[in-house]
Amino acid sequence: MIGYLTHDYALIDAFRARPHGRVRKADSVSQRIFKMAPKLSDYIQEGEIVAARGTLDRPISGLAMDSRRVVPGSLFFALPGLRTDGGTYIDQAIDRGAVAIVTNKLPSTMPAKVTFIQVEDPRAILARVSQRYYKFPDREMQVIGVTGTNGKTTVTHLLKHLLGGDQRVGLLGTISYDLGVRTVPSFKTTPEAIDIFGMLAQMRDAGCRQAVMEVSSHGIDQKRVLGMQFDAAVFTNLTRDHLDYHQTLDAYFAAKARLFTGEVGSTPKVAVINLDDTHGAQLASVVPEGVKVVTYGESPEALVRAEEVSLNFKNTTFKLVWPEGSMCVDSPLIGRYNVSNLLAAVATAWGLGRDPAVIMARLKSFAGVSGRLERIEEGQPFNVLVDYAHTDDALHNALGMLRTITPGRLLVVFGCGGNRDRSKRPLMVRAVQEFADYSFATADNPRGESLAQIFDDMRAGVTAPEKLTWIDDRRRAISLALDMAKPGDCLLIAGKGHESYQEFADTVIPFDDRQVVRELIGIKTLKRA
Repeated sequence: MIGYLTHDYALIDAFRARPHGRVRKADSVSQRIFKMAPKLSDYIQEGEIVAARGTLDRPISGLAMDSRRVVPGSLFFALPGLRTDGGTYIDQAIDRGAVAIVTNKLPSTMPAKVTFIQVEDPRAILARVSQRYYKFPDREMQVIGVTGTNGKTTVTHLLKHLLGGDQRVGLLGTISYDLGVRTVPSFKTTPEAIDIFGMLAQMRDAGCRQAVMEVSSHGIDQKRVLGMQFDAAVFTNLTRDHLDYHQTLDAYFAAKARLFTGEVGSTPKVAVINLDDTHGAQLASVVPEGVKVVTYGESPEALVRAEEVSLNFKNTTFKLVWPEGSMCVDSPLIGRYNVSNLLAAVATAWGLGRDPAVIMARLKSFAGVSGRLERIEEGQPFNVLVDYAHTDDALHNALGMLRTITPGRLLVVFGCGGNRDRSKRPLMVRAVQEFADYSFATADNPRGESLAQIFDDMRAGVTAPEKLTWIDDRRRAISLALDMAKPGDCLLIAGKGHESYQEFADTVIPFDDRQVVRELIGIKTLKRA
């Protein structure tokens, strides 16, 4: 396996180069292991090959798509990319011990000791081979994929909690990967196919009967979930985001829709769709026949819906209605969009045959999701919330809700990420200025883009300059916002949520909004004392 996954050390060792003069006969254990190793022909089918140089009867020790993660005996996938071409790393992969290369273009020189396989679409083959290599773990569990602009993380965590009970449920998402017996930090919302199937295999081997995962539009478009069997596919909503990649909202929607139409290689058994979202009905209309469609929302036409919704800072109450019954719900999650997130989870469970009245008993013990409207309590006489909202729609929803339940002023600290969709920056500022009494625009994750350029883009959305201060340093902006806050006010620190770092052009520094708030409140309390 690869990276943080457990290596099969004995198999890898069997592929290592031996010192000159060593008698191979003395290494009989390695010989036996080598003979038992899986072969290329076990995982790549003749019809998938455009051209090949070398034998397909070659044993391999594992799969890799990053040359730095190649171990002796690896099959290396040289993937074409947006910024770099994997073909430029073929020599490095061979130097590290790769014995076979999959590429869309054969190089001019090919060492005789290495098998080269040319395919039409290396990403598609990567997904197919990964699924075969890990013995189709998605077919041995109920896999639930959640896609949408906002809400994926909360919905997946709710599903894991509500469906869990006395059984293990795996999770792949933005915050972490829960593999059944251990949890590791997340490095990508929807990992590459090698990692997805490898981690699903670990969940299966750990006894997980279900797995929930966030499925991003990038993950769909780049074929990371190609061929995966989803028992349920969930659509939360679609708003303006990632247009730097997809270019248009229509293309963004089309990418999400592939999870439901079978264009990722298989159709889900159940399609769970938010009927309150403007794209919901459109999506429901393209779901193929034979797929069970479950709609949810506050719309009276939704199969699973919320009625009589009541919001406040402590909880949210509503009447949950589904075709066979209804019940009153007291949710610890605040905000109308969390009503939608909870409905998505309940609708999915119901679509898979679970009784909402039974699973909802577990809601009381749900601890919430890290960095999603997370309340910071340090004895201050005002509310402080940290949230991941980093799109204009997410800000609009969060601030619109907070505006209705905040007795005092609504203060906001926010920024826009660098090297991301520039068109949403002025829209984010407008959303903040529509609801906030005062805000501080600051750095989010500038990455390789200058903060001056990010601020210039944001200024196009300013409607009330007297209600906005520009502060380069995020910690300073949070400090000033805390100084301004008074009893009854609410301060929302938006954009980074659970993240514990800040990305700049050539470095990543520790930075956790929640920890910064706690430290600053403590310092200010000491100074006042």
